[in-house]
Amino acid sequence: MILEELFSLHKEQTIGGRYLTLESITPLLKKLNTNNQVEVIGKSVFGEPIYSYKIGTGETRIYLWSQMHGNESTTTKALFDFINVLNSGSDFANKLLEKFTFCAIPMLNPDGAKLYTRENANKVDLNRDSQQLTQPESKVLRAAFEEFKPHYCYNLHDQRTIFGAGDTGKPATVSFLAPAYNEGREINESRMKAIDLIVVMNDVLQDYIPGQVGRFDDSFNINCIGDTFQYLGVPTVLFEAGHYPNDYEREITRKYIFFALISGFKALSENDIVVSGINKYLKISQNKVVFYDFIYKNIKINYDGIEIITNFAAQYKEELIENKICFTAYVTEVGELENHYGHFEYDAKGAEYTDDFGGFPKTSQKADFYLNKNIKFVNGLIKR
Repeated sequence: MILEELFSLHKEQTIGGRYLTLESITPLLKKLNTNNQVEVIGKSVFGEPIYSYKIGTGETRIYLWSQMHGNESTTTKALFDFINVLNSGSDFANKLLEKFTFCAIPMLNPDGAKLYTRENANKVDLNRDSQQLTQPESKVLRAAFEEFKPHYCYNLHDQRTIFGAGDTGKPATVSFLAPAYNEGREINESRMKAIDLIVVMNDVLQDYIPGQVGRFDDSFNINCIGDTFQYLGVPTVLFEAGHYPNDYEREITRKYIFFALISGFKALSENDIVVSGINKYLKISQNKVVFYDFIYKNIKINYDGIEIITNFAAQYKEELIENKICFTAYVTEVGELENHYGHFEYDAKGAEYTDDFGGFPKTSQKADFYLNKNIKFVNGLIKR
């Protein structure tokens, strides 16, 4: 199976970028609802419908949900790409549909998606509400879980650009986690199934993004939905769609999430899972906060009449302006920045820094400045 060709053939062309709302996916759901596979299973705080989509007749039940955090849309795109495969009529699709029954919630938090926020409309992080179930969206997710009784759960998220894959100096383009089920972070049968599945997906991704797969922190928090479902005995896999160089729209990362979904389900359908892959799992680099969007090195600044050479970093803030996501770069740190990397790095080689704000970089100011008064940077990048 050639994954690149499969993705090109089935990529859902009507959705893209970072800002994905219920309005974006409603036409897709209508198109998919050929035999009452789409169902409204609840409402959000603002009264927006929360949809599920079911397909397949197999005994193994797979439960997937995306955009629990409204501003995390990459896995939603990949999920629709995967659904297109299931509806393709191919031998591979028919094999998956005979083996599995899929229940997907493509957008759990439509209010947060519209507002482009992590939280829901009540400013609650749904991924910290799995025990109290104070929010309507949390109740919907749990009720569907209890009704569907899945054999596997897929918890689909995005992560920020700050994460690297261990000390490799490479971004964590895709990260996984088999969540803990107790404080001791022990390995039981359920968690081992999730671990073995992650090992399969990582083995495939290493052929495409070597060194760019991370393993998320497994500290136990029963308030997180993945930890709760693992605690309840259902193998649960956390997906984190991260940064690929120059891919702030997450269209390349989308492809690798698709690759992971396809390869994992292929292995499950063929019973081609290496049992007890804990050693391979632990060799996946642990996620570390080691990246900035921009690092500027060897900058000369005049600080209270004293010239010094230093470094500084800037980070994009994603801002929703007129229904578009704008990336605005702000200075975040000044100093040595030891053991950190930039997705964009610039060595000024002692060039003098000036700006229109006060003469030296200060945190929270926009990354608009000059070097030697003749190289202009606007929004973090050199203006040509």
